[in-house]
Amino acid sequence: MSVFAILLLIAASVLFMECVAWFSHKYIMHGFAWSWHRDHHEPHDNTLEKNDLFGIFGAVFSLSMFGIGSPVLLGESAWIPANWIGIGIMLYGVIYTLIHDGLVHQRYFKWVPKSGYAKRLVQSHKLHHATIGKEGGVSFGFLFARDPAKLKAELKRQREAGIAVVRESAGA
Repeated sequence: MSVFAILLLIAASVLFMECVAWFSHKYIMHGFAWSWHRDHHEPHDNTLEKNDLFGIFGAVFSLSMFGIGSPVLLGESAWIPANWIGIGIMLYGVIYTLIHDGLVHQRYFKWVPKSGYAKRLVQSHKLHHATIGKEGGVSFGFLFARDPAKLKAELKRQREAGIAVVRESAGA
């Protein structure tokens, strides 16, 4: 494989993981796995959350790709591009951990962006946390942050339709 093809495969894997994250966040974490995700939406003083267990699934997918791509494990039947997919999945996990847990939730460092994409990302995720409970909500993805004004309008529509209970401090 060419370097360009490898980089393209890694980037595609990162983008695909954003789709997986959006789907799993909306339909799994805010669905049948709410019992693990709930503590992420509620105030607490714990260092770790049950929600952190979801990272194990990403690690398993990444490691599985490395296994599928390993000539040591599978010999000639190894599919080498799986290694690059594994790196893409791992890279998404690193981005998620540093940006979501670090920047947005301030778990590892304290820095509040004043402008640009980072500020928009923080605002859109804060609006995700504006609802009480698992129903309704906005901004289930992570890398693609929608316009906060549009998200506020959607939260207002959900509140008025009785779909979601929105915290008063959310401004929707």
